[in-house]
Amino acid sequence: MKQNSNTVDLESSSPLLSNQRALNSHLRMPLRKKRLRIFEKFIELGLFFAAFCSVLVTIGIFWILFSEAIPFFQHVAIWDFFTGTEWAPLFSEPKYGILPLLCGTFISTFMAMVIALPMGSVIAIYLSEYAHEKIRESVKPILELLSAVPSVVFGYFALLLVTPLLQKIFPNLPSFSALSAGLVMGIMIVPYVTSLSEDALRAVPMHLREASFAMGATRFQTAIKVVFPAAFSGITASFVLAISRAIGETMVVAIAGGMQPKFTLDPFEPAQTVTAYIVQVSLGDLPHGSLGYQTIFVAGSTLLLITLFFNILGHRLRKKYKEQDA
Repeated sequence: MKQNSNTVDLESSSPLLSNQRALNSHLRMPLRKKRLRIFEKFIELGLFFAAFCSVLVTIGIFWILFSEAIPFFQHVAIWDFFTGTEWAPLFSEPKYGILPLLCGTFISTFMAMVIALPMGSVIAIYLSEYAHEKIRESVKPILELLSAVPSVVFGYFALLLVTPLLQKIFPNLPSFSALSAGLVMGIMIVPYVTSLSEDALRAVPMHLREASFAMGATRFQTAIKVVFPAAFSGITASFVLAISRAIGETMVVAIAGGMQPKFTLDPFEPAQTVTAYIVQVSLGDLPHGSLGYQTIFVAGSTLLLITLFFNILGHRLRKKYKEQDA
């Protein structure tokens, strides 16, 4: 047995066998690299297909909206559409001025931003600069759970709880108002501002904080005058996302806003947003190709252009502050 084991050891340690193994492994390397290249090609094609699908979906949305909206302007002048102060497309004497819907959209969005931007920024600064790690790990998921609550729940929360509370403060407040819908929308989008802003603040290098502390600045001064400006490009992205989310919100304003298109910027009045009008009309009762049917797509196209404007503005701001940081 010892002789056999010695023979095996001699064979395994012989230079000829070791060279053969090296040669075999060398021959296997190109095959392995070839398999890896093929696998990477499949991954690359998969990623390209995903990116191409997102672009294709975006083009499809533009095509569907504008292909139905363009025939509308063969019957209604563009100037009258964007400057008219009455919106009643389904009446016997239709009016096609979209300004009342835009006023309702902007006033509810403004009220939401009054709540969401300061509150979200303050919570983000606290979680990033003051909160203990365990508190941060507990509070942030709870805040993000708010974004998982259906918007229809927030709508009834605004109608049945927030509006009666506001009526105790403002006795003349009607049962439906842009104020109530806007305030609840602000609470609803706080997690968007908080989560993205906190990530941007946490991404600021620690040596900037240490340099500020070394100059004698307090934690509050460091957070406001050093960390916040350094993360402003990311914070701007959170603001733009929150504004786009508020502009596109449907159920809260449909339930608590009042569904009354009025040309007013008074938040104490009932209001109808662009999205609320789309929900009201797109129930399948209008004949395809009619002017009333086409107003759905015209309103959607207008909303898409507004959202696109805010996204371009946010991109410009992020680019500007990144160049300043560089």
